[in-house]
Amino acid sequence: MPEPGHRAIRSPAGAGLEAEGPVAGLVLAAGAGRRYGGPKALVGYEGRPLVLRARDTLAAGGCAPVLVVVGAHAEAVTALVGSGVVRNPAWVTGMGSSLRAGLAALETTAVTAVVVLLVDTPDIGVEAVRRVVAAARPDALVVAGYRGRRWGHPVLLGREHWVGVAASATMDRGARDYLRQRRAVVRVVPCADIADCRDLDVPRAEPM
Repeated sequence: MPEPGHRAIRSPAGAGLEAEGPVAGLVLAAGAGRRYGGPKALVGYEGRPLVLRARDTLAAGGCAPVLVVVGAHAEAVTALVGSGVVRNPAWVTGMGSSLRAGLAALETTAVTAVVVLLVDTPDIGVEAVRRVVAAARPDALVVAGYRGRRWGHPVLLGREHWVGVAASATMDRGARDYLRQRRAVVRVVPCADIADCRDLDVPRAEPM
C-alpha cells in the first residue's frame, strides 16, 4: 500500500457508515512465496490454510461473492478452495495481474464494490472487514488505517474505480499508484485496535 503524504479522509471506526449495495470479496493468493519457501496460500496458520482463512474472513465480514485468485500451485490451491476460484495465468508478473484478473471476473456481477485482502495477512479479522465494508459506495476508495502504517489492508474499491485501478495495476503494485493519485478522496477507517496488517514474510506457521 502507498504511504500518503497528507489529507486522506479519516473516519471514526464504524461511525455513521452503512454500505450502499452488495460488496464482493477478493483474495489475492497467486504468489509463489519464494522468500517464504513456498506458496503462502497453502501454509497453515492456527490450524487452517491461509487461503481458507482469508476467504472465510471476507465472507464473515459481509462480502459476497468471495473470489480467490490463484496462480502458483493452482491445482493444489483450487482443491482446497473449491468454488469461487479465478485463475491468473500471468501470476509470475506480480500482484497487479491478479488484481486485474479478479476485477475482470467481477464485472458480470451487480456488486457495488470489492474488498481486497492479501492471503498472507492472517491477523486481519472479520471486524476489520466489516468496518471497511460499511463504507462501501460505487465511488468509494477505502483503506484500513494502522498506527505507524497509515494505509493497509483490507482495501475497498468502489465499482466506478475498477477500470482505472486495472489500468494502473502493474507488477507488484496493485492499486497503490491509483490510490496515491487520489489520496484526497481516500477514506481511512481506523483498524489498529482490532487488526494487524503485517504480512507473513518469514514462516510463523507450518505448511499444510
